[in-house]
Order: sequence, then structure tokens, then C-alpha cells
Amino acid sequence: LKTRKVAHMAALTEQELPDFLVELDKARIHITTKLGLKFLILTAARSGEVRLATWNEFNLEESMWRIPAERMKMDSPHNIPLSRQAIDILEKVGNTFGKSGYAFPAVRENNKPMSQNTMLFALHKLGYKDRATVHGFRSTFSTIANEKGFNGDVIERAVAHIERNRVRAAYHRSEYIEQRRELMQWWADYLDDLRQIALRA
Repeated sequence: LKTRKVAHMAALTEQELPDFLVELDKARIHITTKLGLKFLILTAARSGEVRLATWNEFNLEESMWRIPAERMKMDSPHNIPLSRQAIDILEKVGNTFGKSGYAFPAVRENNKPMSQNTMLFALHKLGYKDRATVHGFRSTFSTIANEKGFNGDVIERAVAHIERNRVRAAYHRSEYIEQRRELMQWWADYLDDLRQIALRA
């Protein structure tokens, strides 16, 4: 039997992130696209999870994003603790487009979700066509968090990876909410630090 080849999505390295973050801040792209990309990077979520996010999934008081099972790749609900920076982005889009319907609506029609390739095309416009994909930011997050010594199981839950070993999965159902809350706030603060590195350069 032939081994199935795994196609890895292009992803930025830790060294490339600072300049990218500054370029994203300065980018002349629609506000929904810019804030959607930032939110995706902060939450390590998939593109479809962000694009189709609706306001009833967010609890800003609890700083939690609850994605229902039907919207998840593995058909299992996923709860994402939100950093202060992620909450700030939601407040910005809420003040701009209202807090009902889609959180990150389409550029021209507020009652429709952002289109599938909008964020990818934004990366192309920024000059990252062959260097980064939207999905690749999940890999960047996971790689850096692992290198910084965070618990691997916590990181796997943060990116909604499900344990494939049935025996281990039966005894390993922890959501690691508090550990993930700490991780996601660390990640948001770390991105801010990287941005400042580029600005000082």
C-alpha cells in the first residue's frame, strides 16, 4: 500500500511573524478582512470557523467562543477562551457592523458571511502568496507554543485536534479550559511583543 502524502500548508516562521504583523496593521484591505485575519491568528481557529461565526456563539462577559459541533471539522463542539486582544477585535467589529448575525460579514453584504477566499487573497495582496496560507497560522501557533514549553495536550485541544486513539480518548476528555485560557492570553501578548520588535527595528 502506498503511503498517503500529507500536504503541509505554507506557514510563517517565528522570525517572519513580526514584519507580517506590522504589514497587516498597515494593509489597505477591508476592515472586516483585516480584523477577521487578526482574530483567526489570535484564536488559532480554522478559516471557516471564523468566517461563519455568529454573535450568538460569543459570550464576551465570560471571554468564551462556543462553536457548535455542526460547524466543526470533527463534529464535536469546541470552546475557545478569548484573550483580551480577541475581545477587543470583537468589540470593534460589533461597533462597526452590529452584534447580530455574522461577526465578520462579507465586504459588500453584511447579512452574508465573509467569502471563502477573502483572507487568502488578502495574504496574496500583502505579498505572501507562496509564503503563507490562512490555515498555516494554526501550524505557526502550535509550533511556537510547543517550542516555548506549553503542554502538548493543551495545545492540541487549543487547535481542536481530537485524540484518534480510542482507548486514550476514553480516558482523556479534558477541555483544559483554564490552561488554554492562559495559553491564548500568552499567545496574544507574545504577538504584541513580536509586533513591537518589528516597529523598533
